[in-house]
Amino acid sequence: MERIIRKAILPAAGLGTRFLPATKASPKEMLPIVDKPLIQYAVEEADSCGISQFIIITGKDKRAIEDHFDSAYKLEDTLRKAGKDDLLHEINKLNHIEMAYIRQGEPRGLGHAIACAGPFIKDEAVAVILSDDIIPPSETLLNDMIDLYVRVRKPVVALMRVPRDEISKYGVIAGEETQKGVYRIKDLVEKPSEDKAPSDLAIIGRYILTQSVFECLQGLPPGSGGEIQLTDALKRVLDTEEVYGLLFEGTRYDAGSKIGFLKATVDFALESRELAGEFSEFISRKVRSLGDVKG
Repeated sequence: MERIIRKAILPAAGLGTRFLPATKASPKEMLPIVDKPLIQYAVEEADSCGISQFIIITGKDKRAIEDHFDSAYKLEDTLRKAGKDDLLHEINKLNHIEMAYIRQGEPRGLGHAIACAGPFIKDEAVAVILSDDIIPPSETLLNDMIDLYVRVRKPVVALMRVPRDEISKYGVIAGEETQKGVYRIKDLVEKPSEDKAPSDLAIIGRYILTQSVFECLQGLPPGSGGEIQLTDALKRVLDTEEVYGLLFEGTRYDAGSKIGFLKATVDFALESRELAGEFSEFISRKVRSLGDVKG
């Protein structure tokens, strides 16, 4: 099938307050899940879908992100001389991608961060990936969203069913299922209370956005939390064109929360050929010891 999504926007200008003090001077996006920072998982996911151009929205104290995706001549030379070809390949495997960085002057919400990239997006659709949401490499969510966009040529958001008592953390949709797992969206609400949520279908951190979304972000007033909300821009888009949602029923980690970050770390470590054996034994011993204490 035709691959027409070539660019991805990765918002990375947030303050990371849920991980203080670790994020006081270091970007949250650089926190490692085993041996890769959060943002690299997002870049590799997009790269696997044929996306090779990235716009990263950064802020103050985010220089480490730029350094991470830059060449490291001294390190490469050291690894080359030491014959550590596997590590050399690992740090160079994303050298083919193109990176651009845009500063968001102040954190004014996801919608504002994405709007910062608007002047650099031509009349084309782009992916938006929130690196807080870790999707394992075995899943095909972004690829499936691109396939859906190719069919409908309209904005597409990723959806998951979430418990009602967690619904107030998300943008939530009302929609009509047009085929299995595909919803034509009729309304969107940002962070509704449990009793006012139109469904249990929450938007998670994967989007395919068209130029119409960027147009609707222009002049958009602050919404929930006093921030410029992408959900509100998508709601505006509904006045003139359709927006679709794709239901994701696979594995997703909310690594923007401490518990989600820890769950991702444990699961990825248990899937690592290097770590799985010893780490699984450690986990088993820990679980047994906790059982003995409770017993």
